[in-house]
Amino acid sequence: MSALSAVVLAGGRASRLGGVDKGGLVVGDRTLLAGVLDAVATAGVPAARSVVVGPEAEVPAGVLRTREDPPFGGPLAALGAGLALLDGDGDVLVLACDLPRAAALVALLDGGVPDGCDGVVVRDGDGRDQWLAARYRLGALREAVDAVAHREPGGLTGLPVRAALRSLTLGTVTDPTGATRDVDTPADLRAARAAATMDPDVPDPADQTEDPR
Repeated sequence: MSALSAVVLAGGRASRLGGVDKGGLVVGDRTLLAGVLDAVATAGVPAARSVVVGPEAEVPAGVLRTREDPPFGGPLAALGAGLALLDGDGDVLVLACDLPRAAALVALLDGGVPDGCDGVVVRDGDGRDQWLAARYRLGALREAVDAVAHREPGGLTGLPVRAALRSLTLGTVTDPTGATRDVDTPADLRAARAAATMDPDVPDPADQTEDPR
């Protein structure tokens, strides 16, 4: 059986959080990025088939790291950079780094990709499909991303992930508990920390960093 892989996207600007490194924000007893990587490892993804796309960060030994070129080229460019480090077939988990309940999401995707589908995405409580909380067939995803890269004059830079994923046949799995809630704002961060019963007196980097724009 082909090994399961994972691509974790961790290179966004986080402008609504003052430009901080989202993956380095602490929720509970670990950073957001560490929590996602822990969930990936628990799902059985070998370190050598786990890719973090983003700035320099502390990752477990053996985990691969890369960056889209140019930096801040957008989620599709980041996804393409991550896929470039993976070979073979099997499935690949694609996750954003700012998911405090990544373990619950990975569990929802544990059933694999349904027959006749190229992937399965988690659908949130508002009925929105979360492209970056999903499991895809690696070969199908790579082909879809490569097709856009060759078709568009600017390659993948600046494009949303749907530019490639809308060509795939995707199944959905419903998120019944709000596990897809990510951390985009200081309020999201405070809510995630409260849910993790974190000490509310821990400094909030998002409240201390000026927006660099």
